[in-house]
Amino acid sequence: MTPKPSPLFSHIFSGVASIAALLALSSPAAAAPPGSNDPARAVPREVLVGFEDRSSQEARQDVAAQVGATSRETLARGVGEQAPVELLDLPPGWSNSRAIDRLEQDAAVAFAEPNWRYQTQATTIDPYYANGSLWGMYGDQTSPANQFGSQAGEAWAAGYTGGKGVYVGVIDEGIQFTHPELDANVWTNPFDPVDGTDNDGNGYVDDIHGWDFVGNNNTIYDGGTKGRLDNHGTHVTGTIGAESNGSGVVGVNWNVTYVSGKFLGRSGGTTANAVRAVDYMTALKASGLNIVATNNSWGGGGYSQALYDAISRANVKNVLFVAAAGNAGANNDLTPSYPASYDLPNVIAVAAIDKAGALPSFSNYGQTSVDLGAPGVGVWSTTAFNTYSSYSGTSMATPHVTGAAALYASTHLGATALQTKNAILSSAVPTSSLATKTVTGGRLDASAAQGR
Repeated sequence: MTPKPSPLFSHIFSGVASIAALLALSSPAAAAPPGSNDPARAVPREVLVGFEDRSSQEARQDVAAQVGATSRETLARGVGEQAPVELLDLPPGWSNSRAIDRLEQDAAVAFAEPNWRYQTQATTIDPYYANGSLWGMYGDQTSPANQFGSQAGEAWAAGYTGGKGVYVGVIDEGIQFTHPELDANVWTNPFDPVDGTDNDGNGYVDDIHGWDFVGNNNTIYDGGTKGRLDNHGTHVTGTIGAESNGSGVVGVNWNVTYVSGKFLGRSGGTTANAVRAVDYMTALKASGLNIVATNNSWGGGGYSQALYDAISRANVKNVLFVAAAGNAGANNDLTPSYPASYDLPNVIAVAAIDKAGALPSFSNYGQTSVDLGAPGVGVWSTTAFNTYSSYSGTSMATPHVTGAAALYASTHLGATALQTKNAILSSAVPTSSLATKTVTGGRLDASAAQGR
């Protein structure tokens, strides 16, 4: 049976605008993690089971039969030849913890775990570059200037504004792709026009701009005309790639192509859908789409072997996984926050800083587990139904780094995920508030990264 790290705290979006993530406490390796039966933390009577590679179909059916479960779906594997992960529905009378403890005794089972929930909430303030509001894009020599900004403005001045041939996956809520700041940069799938047929054969019918894994359809925006949904996903997308069109805000990249992997909905998200969204992006990369990074401004639950494996598959295909460090004000070296704390080479964990370069009280940190800081307080960006809002959180810091990765990829064609990560981390600017709080001891410099 494959050994697994213990589930621990994970908490992502809070502060002025808060996304509360769920908690899971440490547990013995051979027992179901605490929180498994808490409906606020995990979906009741649902477990994810990863099978050993040599397990037969008959053995997998026997495993499900032990707990009277039915297999609802097999998660997309992306790349590689690993045995599948199955989402099992448990019958009445079976708790998640009881089923996990039983299933993990079977030799055909590599791991069994809850289908963790991921939750997101947001509060806003309200309009940008010219008036001093968009400080996260500023640099030392821009006008207006702020040395603690991402230095994106200095990259633009040097002629680096991105490229449409670079793709970024936004794994989050949905995105208002018709927003006047975002409409020119959304991916339109040329191989699967909207005709009710899965023309590209990837298992998703008419995935024209991405996929909604919550509703299991191609409608990536559900915000309607009142903008009550998909604010968060629209906000992070604007920081990555809002257009430079003379109005509103602008992103780190003026030109980039984003793909939506919506897995957070009205009631949050789950591990199963997070895995599907990550694998969806990896499969697109494998099919030839130049996805260089995914943005992951979310967290919750505890350690998940299924999600770890999905991020590892993305690593094989050179897709960076940029993740928010968390907003519990905690040391991730001591209390890991997932998915930022997965120890994989393609993960970049991001803390927040404010406009004075300070580490805000809500931001997680970690000298060995959080890579760098980026603007995450009072960040203006696009929100649903053609609006603009100011949010705070490591959720907001993360897309500055994802945007910088896309900017680097636009001028370093064919760069690997590791090369891109090294460029970003090696160019980080030493910052006193981060000196013993992050791996680099510094903050993002999107302009300097271009020269690495």
